[in-house]
Amino acid sequence: MAEVYLRRLSRWQAEQQRDAVADVHVAAYHGAAGAEYRDRQGFLSRFEQHVQRPAFDMAVADMGGLVGCAYGFRIARTGDWWSGFRGELPTDIEELTASGRTFLLAELMVLPAHRRTGIATRLGEWLLSRLDTDLVVAAVDGSGNDGRESAAAGTLRAWGWSTLGELDCHARSDSGPDVGSGRVRAAREVWIRRPPR
Repeated sequence: MAEVYLRRLSRWQAEQQRDAVADVHVAAYHGAAGAEYRDRQGFLSRFEQHVQRPAFDMAVADMGGLVGCAYGFRIARTGDWWSGFRGELPTDIEELTASGRTFLLAELMVLPAHRRTGIATRLGEWLLSRLDTDLVVAAVDGSGNDGRESAAAGTLRAWGWSTLGELDCHARSDSGPDVGSGRVRAAREVWIRRPPR
């Protein structure tokens, strides 16, 4: 197997690479048959907004072409990201967010042919290790009707993340990340992690 190179993209480079990133998104999340165009357009619309967010940061995995990427940005309590949180937001989480110390992992995706090779782990760790924040959050699809944990939730658990609660995000486009399915659900599990130092 060829060498996988990780590299950081600036905001400008991310915008220049948006079509390649959208290709990875469509391939990684296999929209319903015939829905690839809608899935791609929806992703590009979200990506355009995300790139403009405060402290946007992005890492890509490259093997002569993109095979994966991870990106995110800081969120603020005064914004609307936490507005759909079900229940009472813990005080320490609210304080970290209000002080600009919370980073949302908005997207983590790897092409199916390159999964289970450690690329997602490398991307996630590399992106998060460079953060100057005290908390990282992600919202992923939770357990299905059969009670089985989603692949994304299982991955976050394996990486040492913990669940915080649920986010009602039926009307949200930045409920982040499409780590699991690429589709926004009525409610998603919120996971948290203190970044490695």
